[in-house]
Amino acid sequence: MQGHKDNNFSLSCSESMEYLKLSNLSNLETSLCLGQESELGHEKNWAALLIMLIVVVTITGNILVIMAVTLERKLQNATNYFLMSLAIADMLLGILVMPISMVTILYGYSWPLPAILCPLWIYLDVLLSTTSIMHLCAISVDRYIAIRNPLAHSRAKSAWRARAKITAVWTISASISMPIPVLGLHDHTKVFKEGSCFLTDSSFVLIGSFMAFFMPLTIMVVTYFLTISALQSEATLCLDRLVPRPRWSGSLALGFLPYEKKLFLRRSLTLSNEQKATKVLGIVFILFVVMWCPFFVTNVLVAVCDSTICHNDIISGLHNVFVWVGYLSSAVNPLVYTLFNKTYRSAFARFVKCQYREERKPLRLILVNTIPPLAYQSAIAEALGDFSSPLKRQKLEYCKRITEESVSCV
Repeated sequence: MQGHKDNNFSLSCSESMEYLKLSNLSNLETSLCLGQESELGHEKNWAALLIMLIVVVTITGNILVIMAVTLERKLQNATNYFLMSLAIADMLLGILVMPISMVTILYGYSWPLPAILCPLWIYLDVLLSTTSIMHLCAISVDRYIAIRNPLAHSRAKSAWRARAKITAVWTISASISMPIPVLGLHDHTKVFKEGSCFLTDSSFVLIGSFMAFFMPLTIMVVTYFLTISALQSEATLCLDRLVPRPRWSGSLALGFLPYEKKLFLRRSLTLSNEQKATKVLGIVFILFVVMWCPFFVTNVLVAVCDSTICHNDIISGLHNVFVWVGYLSSAVNPLVYTLFNKTYRSAFARFVKCQYREERKPLRLILVNTIPPLAYQSAIAEALGDFSSPLKRQKLEYCKRITEESVSCV
């Protein structure tokens, strides 16, 4: 995910100084040339400032996520372990890959470091970017399983199972990117062209783009639509079970009005949950497509397009911009996947104030915040009846799980 150097460029002022001396041009023209060189330097500085901002936000945001999962006991579960692993990949991308990419931009996409580091840098770039994408794919699949079969998912949400899934994500990403250092260290022409450091093997670019993006994209599209459908049907089914049927007595009004009120609340809650789930899942999917799809499309075009058909200079310029749009995804991930969660927000606010432990609430506030959930559970228990038997306990946990999943959405 590297930049390409443009082949067609005008003669720079530094390269044309000898021509100025031979042609006896005036001092005025020489000073104008030096002024143009100074203006170009200012433009590069502004670009570097914007890129540096992306790097700082990427590193800082993902460090906050790692700290939150590490220090907050409430966040130490299988789902948040996935988010912490995603944050580690994005943080390493901001530390090891983005700064070197910024340096190559300042050098006109020429590689300024030792040649042996070029294939290693490309390897880290592909590894960490692919790992970030694979984490998003794995999270979407895990969410669908959690909503479709919550009882089986809750039994499987142990720490070692979460570590096994995370290890599988990193292993798949490493397998996709491993040929890069092997080929690059053996043959430098695979990673060098006209002084720039980028992959030149078209077949590897095509296969890597398919496995690192287009295949996970297909899985994410399918699972997100299945998740929305399952969320709507399961939430409605569970709430139907929670609301008891009206108990008709001698008076019609006494049995009818409470049931109508509960029925109205059930429909309102179902609609609200569906809207929240659709909105959050839509944001996640749209951001993923918008930030990564342009890069991989231009990546494929650079590999397959002939110079007689495509404008290579235009495609290369777009490719250089879309690289950083993809990098920006690593800065946005902490916002999308954590700021919808109140626990993450409160943890971030404390960390910014250098408060790494949660303040204990007074007993009065604890009682106020505890009574409504207890009352809600009592209402569920009353609707389900006696749940002392294992089957009814599973039914209770099933409905609670579905309701929490539909409300939290992420």
